[in-house]
Amino acid sequence: MELPKTPSLRLDGKRALVTGAGRGIGLGAAAALAEAGAHVVLAARSAAEIEEAAAAIRAAGGSAEALTMDVAEIEATAAKIAAAGPFDALVNNAGTNRPAAFQDVTAADFDAVMNLNVRAAFFAAQAVARGMIAAGKRGAIVHVSSQMGHVGGARRSVYCASKWAIEGIARAMALDLAPHGIRVNTLCPTFIETPMTRPFLADEAFKASVIQKIKVGRLGQVEDLMGAVVFLCSDAAALMTGSSLLLDGGWTAE
Repeated sequence: MELPKTPSLRLDGKRALVTGAGRGIGLGAAAALAEAGAHVVLAARSAAEIEEAAAAIRAAGGSAEALTMDVAEIEATAAKIAAAGPFDALVNNAGTNRPAAFQDVTAADFDAVMNLNVRAAFFAAQAVARGMIAAGKRGAIVHVSSQMGHVGGARRSVYCASKWAIEGIARAMALDLAPHGIRVNTLCPTFIETPMTRPFLADEAFKASVIQKIKVGRLGQVEDLMGAVVFLCSDAAALMTGSSLLLDGGWTAE
């Protein structure tokens, strides 16, 4: 009897771009992809952070380089991606949040969140996809979404709007890009302890309310997401596109 073989989770010979890669989830994604064998390009505005991160990946035996860019600058980002590509994988991670009660949201808050989380993410993915298509690469695009792209949350009306938008964009992208062999999925974490969430979680009452909704009883860590990032970018997820992978500790199960 010939047994079926598990598709590889290795990414040797692949090139991956990670946006917002200087810290938190982006840094974890970059480290995970490099450990799986990919050459990783770490992109962010913070040159010093991504240079340090790329150096740390290389010191650990991985292959990495830094690419300083502001994804909110659409044309400049497209040019830099075209010059640095083509890529086999994108982890579209750059994002932000400005929590406020719905009645207190300002136009400036709305624009800041939507411009980065939706507009910049859309066009960064478009630039990578165009490079994949031109090079004939059967690639993978992973949008870092959120559990908040599947539920609502107090003081998160704009953030929820941005992540629900990403969920819709990802599904439509999956349909457009499937004929080119490009898969598109979303990664949807719960509250992960990162530099972005640290100020919110410093409020002990808020932290307790969050943990009460995470059924496994703890906050998420960056390491909880790293295997999922590799899976989504690998041949192990070859039949997965237009889907969401929720790592929310059971938040949305209730």
